[in-house]
Amino acid sequence: MNLLFANDRAGEYPASYYAATRSDLAPFPALAGAVRADVCIVGGGYTGLSAALHLAQAGRRVVLLEAHRVGFGASGRNGGQVGSGQRLDQVEMEKIAGRDNAHRYWALAEEAKALVRGLIADHAMPVTWHPGVAHACWHDREVRDTHAYAEKLRRDYGYDQLEPLDRAGIRALIGSDAYKGGEIDWGAGHVHPLNFALGLAQAAARAGVVIHEASVVERIAPGAKPVVHCAQGHVVADQVILACNGYLGGLEPAVAAKVMPINNFIVATEPLGERAAEVLAKPVAVADTKFVVNYWRLSEDNRLLFGGGESYGWRFPDIVKTVRKPMLEVYPQLRDVRIDYAWGGTLAITMNRLPCFTRVAPNVLSASGYSGHGVAMATLAGKLMAEALRGQAERFDLMAALPQPRFPGGVALRWPLLVLAMTWFSLRDRLGV
Repeated sequence: MNLLFANDRAGEYPASYYAATRSDLAPFPALAGAVRADVCIVGGGYTGLSAALHLAQAGRRVVLLEAHRVGFGASGRNGGQVGSGQRLDQVEMEKIAGRDNAHRYWALAEEAKALVRGLIADHAMPVTWHPGVAHACWHDREVRDTHAYAEKLRRDYGYDQLEPLDRAGIRALIGSDAYKGGEIDWGAGHVHPLNFALGLAQAAARAGVVIHEASVVERIAPGAKPVVHCAQGHVVADQVILACNGYLGGLEPAVAAKVMPINNFIVATEPLGERAAEVLAKPVAVADTKFVVNYWRLSEDNRLLFGGGESYGWRFPDIVKTVRKPMLEVYPQLRDVRIDYAWGGTLAITMNRLPCFTRVAPNVLSASGYSGHGVAMATLAGKLMAEALRGQAERFDLMAALPQPRFPGGVALRWPLLVLAMTWFSLRDRLGV
């Protein structure tokens, strides 16, 4: 089964709150016939759109192929949180990469956040940057670790944007008795994710990128000039970028062995009105410390957008039931609140939760597997691949140097093995250990 069509209708955004409040962008035509390009990009999410924009600004002829609509996948469905650092904290990054390179990875992540804010401003996107992402801890030991980590970032990385919170502080912020403490990262933020993707598409098109929607890539013929084949036409290019993330399918088995698609879900309540202050005292986003993370924020019309629960099969479950349970664990006072929207999306994870940057061939690059940390990092990934294709590969190669193990069992058995592992961690969440 093709994940591109397992849970969605061809060429349509899911019935999400984001789709209902998206900015206007007319469809782009499907590919027809033979087309020539300097660079062909497969995938119209943050990675592909950012790469296309940066390449076009450098004078390259770029054709971007999207199977559905731009921003259709995880880029248009996620929680909108723009977090600091890499997906692993700097303690782990120092163990993996050494102290000097850990500082380089931190600097890239800081650039990624600034890139999102800069693109929004430079291209006058209809997107508001809301500062602040809080981290809510379930256990006292997590509070101690979180506060110690904030001090490490201040001392070793010069990052002073973290505000520690004790139990009373987190209770005052999020209106829930579930958590023992936490912090607010005022250097992080949150955005309307689909409108950011649409803003990137508009900016890319204005820069000269030729975008084709409803153009499913069926295969790529390698060579000195790779040929990217769709049912209704093909693109002959000097270079190719794979920006498919969880929807890569069988296009490139070497990447698929290291990048696993999983599903995650969000609901949006009815507008809460004055009750919104019971949920969040400040307009920040929140993520907690469960392995299967709960994350939430208020929309601009004061709906609670709450994400939680994962699945590892092809089909989405009952999303309202899946997400309502963790939402009420955090906010039992919202039991009477109506759910107006419920949607799922497919993202991609890696074994070590670090992104997978790779050279599939000398003229074919891929970046994916952002593991829930993709708004900023995917946008930066596009920029780094654009640099690499222009002969400035140092920063792309730094990201590609991160170790990236294959999932056990290969492409055929990775899914059932992942389900077993995730079921164990989900059980630990439920048991509170």
